[in-house]
Amino acid sequence: MNKITKWSIVGVIVLGSGFLAYQHLMPHENKEMKEAPKEAGNRQSKALNVRAVVLSQQGLTDGIFVSGSLVPDEEVNLSFESSGKITDIFFKEGTHVEKGELLAKINDAPLQADLRKKQAQVKLMQDRLFRAKALLEKEAVSKEAFQEAEANLAALEAEIEGVEAQIEQTELRAPFSGIIGLRQVSVGAYATTTTEVATLTKTAPLKVEFNVPERYAGMLPEGTELTFTAEGDLTTRNAKVYASDSRVDPETRTFAIRAIYPNADGKLIPGRYVNVNLVTQRFENTLAVPSEAIVSEMGIDKVFVCKNGKAQPVEIAKGLRTDAMVQVLRGLVPGDTVITSGTMQLRSGQKVVVSVQQK
Repeated sequence: MNKITKWSIVGVIVLGSGFLAYQHLMPHENKEMKEAPKEAGNRQSKALNVRAVVLSQQGLTDGIFVSGSLVPDEEVNLSFESSGKITDIFFKEGTHVEKGELLAKINDAPLQADLRKKQAQVKLMQDRLFRAKALLEKEAVSKEAFQEAEANLAALEAEIEGVEAQIEQTELRAPFSGIIGLRQVSVGAYATTTTEVATLTKTAPLKVEFNVPERYAGMLPEGTELTFTAEGDLTTRNAKVYASDSRVDPETRTFAIRAIYPNADGKLIPGRYVNVNLVTQRFENTLAVPSEAIVSEMGIDKVFVCKNGKAQPVEIAKGLRTDAMVQVLRGLVPGDTVITSGTMQLRSGQKVVVSVQQK
């Protein structure tokens, strides 16, 4: 048998094997092609159990939770206006003192002596002025002599006022009512104008100081109400915004806010850490859907609504977003049944069996 004949026989065998394999596979492929559309149709026609809510107008608020601290309404480090040895301390540490109350005193003996000396000269100066006035009426003395006597008396009275002012500077008095802290000096110590005697703190009312993200700048006017709780105390207390900073902090990108709390019972003290709950926006009548109902594709937000037992996609415009709800500005109306589960499996026209959730 020559070579051509051998290769011819091999070719015939290969072709025959291929034909038999093709005949075997074709029925199987045709069956799969026929069954695929049938399965897709079954999925489309099979109803999907879903949950949904019926829309109605409701109130929606945007709140933020931030940390802050309690700040005294007024606070000052007390010190004398003049230097000298401390002779008396009249306050008790940690107690309430009234505005103007004498707290401490330094030695004023030289000033008191000078004051008595000048006060004794007043009578003499007054007599001289009286005589000068009588003589002036009789034209027995010049007008200049009378004016000189008058000026001497005025100068002496001014000197007395100066000494009295110096004596006042030896007295340390409370500039406002509040709680005085621990004293830093003792009787007998020499105090200068930089010596800190104690700290006076006004604790009623208190200020609640906190920072909010810069996007809320300008959204919290005076009178905005808030609630807060102190660390370790679950009591919810109310305060009102009374002031805000004039600018956003460029480093933290936050905006400083201060609120006022009466603290009438005096239970809170400055410096405590607080948790602040603040409502930044409030909508009384609006539409909102659960956040899980929204499907975003290619920058488009949509929800599925149930109409005649079928799911229909509706494009929406979002507004305010809270932890659980999203405000809908456009696309839905009250009474729409919005599907909240199985949204990733839904297709337009998908049959659904709805279980309505109660709000």
